[in-house]
Amino acid sequence: MNAPRGGVVLAWAVALAAVSPYAQSAYAVEAAPIDSQGQLTNPALQLRYESIIKELRCLVCQNESIADSNVELAADLRRQVREMLIAGKSDKVIFSFMTDRYGEFVRFAPPLTAKTALIWGAPFFMLLLGGAIVYRVARQRSRMPLDE
Repeated sequence: MNAPRGGVVLAWAVALAAVSPYAQSAYAVEAAPIDSQGQLTNPALQLRYESIIKELRCLVCQNESIADSNVELAADLRRQVREMLIAGKSDKVIFSFMTDRYGEFVRFAPPLTAKTALIWGAPFFMLLLGGAIVYRVARQRSRMPLDE
């Protein structure tokens, strides 16, 4: 049986390109650290830093945390968080500073307040109100006499 030589040669070329160190280095994408300042020297501070920047939303991208965003504003926010942590500020102080400066939108999980409870509870309240209205209308119509 004669196999088509073009297909075999192409398969060998693809296989060799896949294992070639030149091909791997040409297509390898190095994950550059987002922060140009590197890691914090204290491992506990580094963990707090990573946790905080994952909970803050990028105001430009709006669907990414500042940890994942490469825009200039996110870099500034990461720098501010780093400086506040080094200065000894608590997580609560950092989050309240960011919220005061940029609004509640900057937090992926805003704290439960009366405002947020109203926002999350309003759909359930409307559903209960609609159910009560349907029940009352159905009950009133069931008491009406039937037409002959």
